[in-house]
Amino acid sequence: MLKQENSWYAWYVLFLLTFVYVLNFVDRTIILYLFPLIKREFTFTDLQLSLLGTTAFVIFYTTLGIFFGRLADRTSRVRIIAFGLALWSLFTGLTGFAWDFWSIFFCRVMVGIGEATLGPAAISLLADYFPPSKRATVTSIYSMGIALGAGFAAFFGGLIGEVYGWRAAFYLLGFPGVLVAIFVYLIREPTRTSDSSVIHHSSNNWRALVTNKAFILLCLGYAFLGLATNNLSIWGATFYNRLHGFDLKTIGFWGGLLTLLGGIPATIFGGQIADFFRQRVKGGRMLYGSLVCLLCVPFWILWLTTDEPFLILLANGVLLFLSLSWLGAAAADATEIAGSNLRGLATAIYFFSVNIAAYLVGSNLIGYLSDLLGATDNPGMMRYSLAVCPISCLLGATCLWLGSQLIQKNGSQ
Repeated sequence: MLKQENSWYAWYVLFLLTFVYVLNFVDRTIILYLFPLIKREFTFTDLQLSLLGTTAFVIFYTTLGIFFGRLADRTSRVRIIAFGLALWSLFTGLTGFAWDFWSIFFCRVMVGIGEATLGPAAISLLADYFPPSKRATVTSIYSMGIALGAGFAAFFGGLIGEVYGWRAAFYLLGFPGVLVAIFVYLIREPTRTSDSSVIHHSSNNWRALVTNKAFILLCLGYAFLGLATNNLSIWGATFYNRLHGFDLKTIGFWGGLLTLLGGIPATIFGGQIADFFRQRVKGGRMLYGSLVCLLCVPFWILWLTTDEPFLILLANGVLLFLSLSWLGAAAADATEIAGSNLRGLATAIYFFSVNIAAYLVGSNLIGYLSDLLGATDNPGMMRYSLAVCPISCLLGATCLWLGSQLIQKNGSQ
């Protein structure tokens, strides 16, 4: 059996999948750091930028994620990931050849289709390579790909875009992923295992999962939190450029530095802290998630209201740390509630909830409010459109706290 806590091959798979997740987030977020250049060339509105940056991507990313999650419970997860990586890398590179709104939109749709394959299949794979006691820690290491990917996208997206143009950024950061797909294809598929220590559902009982109150509260709570944390990245570069007058290289440097310095320890230690909570109290991981939501609120308010550079960077750094510290806890709870037969589906539904809230609802709402308030001509109005984020954190804290109490009282049901 390949599922061994200290197996060198299991750790190889973990780090390879983490690297794939790095590429995933580079290709997903690179466009966000190029918004000012793309807007300048095509004179798009903020809502159009939001549609390109998030909606085009998320349309199939979320809906097909559930399909690929179910497929991951039934067929080769390795082949699913390899196919998806090749597809999204190809169309990220092709975005550099775009000539209008709809050509960029189409490429972003295809990137979303490709990236929909990764999350459910990768987390399901890792659950079969590592024991339940390490799930949040392992998932947090895997989630470190978000910090690395977003950091590299900020560093290289801003730098390449400023020096060579936004099209070159897509060429250089997209096409190489096609080669990495070969290494993924060669991963050994592990034996699927069951967890005797958790309540799980049979493969024919998916209705029990989607009606599970703790699972519903988990998805709702992290959807609200994800709306806030993701829109820090989605609108952050535009906010700095428009409101504070920072150029793209400066934004890329500080954005990349803060993401790496805050995100890497957050994803690693966040999972360990969540596992610590879980070992001491039922519902501990969701309680931890609720505390993360509450901690975000004052730093969102500080980031939105201050004009002092040091305080801006401080608030941004803390928010980046908090925005990546809950990922391992959320995924570990989703797979534990679901059990071995429905891990892929549970992960896909959780991702669906977070990404619909962040990329479809939140980003477009903020873009719409920015246009409505005249933020292009009056940049200070972006503060009010982004006030959606701290409010969303408070709602997330409430849902996750209720979920933790439900598990403490009744278990996962």
